[in-house]
Amino acid sequence: MSTIWQPELVTGQGPKYQAVVSSIRKGIDAGALKPGDKLPPVRDLAWRLSITPGTVARAYTILTDEGTLTAEVGRGTFVAPPRATPANDAPIEIDVIKHSAGVEEDPHNVSLFSPHLPCVGQDKLVRQVMAQVAKVPPSGVMHYPSRSGARPARDAVVHWLKGTPLGPLHERDVVLCHGGQNGILLILQAILEGRKPTVLIEELAYPGFRRAAELLRADVVPVPMDAEGIIPEALEAVARAHDAQVLCTSPEVHNPTCGFTPVARREAIARIARQRDFQIVEDDCYRMGVNRAPAYRMLAPGRGWYVSSIAKTITPALRFGYAIAPEGKSHVLRRSAEHGFFGLATPMTDVCAALLTHPDIDRVAEATTRAFHTYVQCAVNVLGAYDLVWRPGVPFLWLRLPVGWRAGAFCQAAEAQGVQIRSAEEFVCREARAPHAVRMAVNAGVSLKTFEAAMMRLRDLLDSPPEQLGV
Repeated sequence: MSTIWQPELVTGQGPKYQAVVSSIRKGIDAGALKPGDKLPPVRDLAWRLSITPGTVARAYTILTDEGTLTAEVGRGTFVAPPRATPANDAPIEIDVIKHSAGVEEDPHNVSLFSPHLPCVGQDKLVRQVMAQVAKVPPSGVMHYPSRSGARPARDAVVHWLKGTPLGPLHERDVVLCHGGQNGILLILQAILEGRKPTVLIEELAYPGFRRAAELLRADVVPVPMDAEGIIPEALEAVARAHDAQVLCTSPEVHNPTCGFTPVARREAIARIARQRDFQIVEDDCYRMGVNRAPAYRMLAPGRGWYVSSIAKTITPALRFGYAIAPEGKSHVLRRSAEHGFFGLATPMTDVCAALLTHPDIDRVAEATTRAFHTYVQCAVNVLGAYDLVWRPGVPFLWLRLPVGWRAGAFCQAAEAQGVQIRSAEEFVCREARAPHAVRMAVNAGVSLKTFEAAMMRLRDLLDSPPEQLGV
């Protein structure tokens, strides 16, 4: 080998293969190993270090998977070229809301089923990052996903969550997943035990909680709530009666009511979780600004799980999410993911690692929030005379219907007018009674003029309830 690098003897605590990995990394950092340098054959290096060839081979595999080394069949193992950082080929336009190029907008059919993000520059940013990764994939394109190879993406998630009150957070606590719903399923797989476990949810709750629990053959039990979320006294009674293993909740931005659970209420819920010995899964996918209260992972150490994604802040197209285990339980969550799908595709983790650390990403996220608020304010201006619940930056609104309207009938009438919205019935358990209310997601993928016209059609319906459903 024509380099000045001399391998270090493997001594001290810890696995020997990790010592070999560390020695090679130090050689690269010190410049003794340069891009393109060939490393010794496995057996040669093993003989020099007085260790087994399998130990050296494992170290080479780890470094190859993470992109530090490259392996060429018939030639050997080499130091990989330095990872290129995404080039900012042109300034990203911020605060300019654009709409899908080449797609003709239909002003008479507007879906408000799920939030549609405004285009404020993230489309160009994603394309730039994807093009850069395609040129020089940091993780390569010939290996199965590996935990070491995905570390840059987990580090990027920790960076992205800076300032979020989650308690002590390390990249090893993060498990990457295919969006927030996949994260919820992974967490429940890691938690639930026994033949027929019980999962608690809010009486009005994100349907994905119920679907994930039912997929795992768990019983789902709703817990009464008020304007501040779950009622602690009701939670204690339900948890005791059903021997619950987990509570699923959305305390920061409640879906569908836009509610918020204050810190005193959260502390009471965390205290009941300790007393009744159940876990808490927090879905934070809809929060777009700073936290208003600590997450359950901080308030209930050892039993608070957290899940979120980039679907509401950057783009839902990448299906990139992250589940975070309590301290000391990350190995259980990792096993759930690795046994299920091995790991996210390596090009995807490369793209998301670069995206979440890009210098423009915070401005894009802030512009997305501002654009959503513009649409929310439009809805409030049109529908504000009715019982409407909303929050700045939250990409949906909750409308309690006036006397004369039932949720199902109102949704059918709205659809006949070209506006698709969700009934409260979609957010309750099957046997429960639903309030006469609807959720309207913000569709910022259509022009503000088209969105306003849809709101006005809804207002016309609210102004004229069907006579047969009178008081």
